[in-house]
Amino acid sequence: MQSTFMLVGALAGFVGVALGAFGAHGLRGRLSPDMLAVFETGVRYQMYHALALMLTAAIMMSGRLEGGRAIAAAGWLFIAGIVLFSGSLYLLAVTGVTVLGAITPIGGVLFLLGWACLAIATL
Repeated sequence: MQSTFMLVGALAGFVGVALGAFGAHGLRGRLSPDMLAVFETGVRYQMYHALALMLTAAIMMSGRLEGGRAIAAAGWLFIAGIVLFSGSLYLLAVTGVTVLGAITPIGGVLFLLGWACLAIATL
């Protein structure tokens, strides 16, 4: 499972950099400043949690913590959070469909739960 988290984290980081460049160069002038900021927030949180996924994988590889289930849950929660939080912000910014904003907090809660699982794993 740790290799899955490392791979997904690396791919999420790669895509985050690509989307960041796309937002800065391809969307500037096409989106309002507010929607561009929404897009950039999605990129920022994707990058944070790509690194969190890689941290999760590294913790699993080290074998130093006994909280295996909590660590695995953290990884899956980070993945789901990236999809729901960042994905909904990307779609909201590009399409302007405001109902997508209702999905974003669910992704945020998943991020919080992922961090809580990492904390629990240390106990």
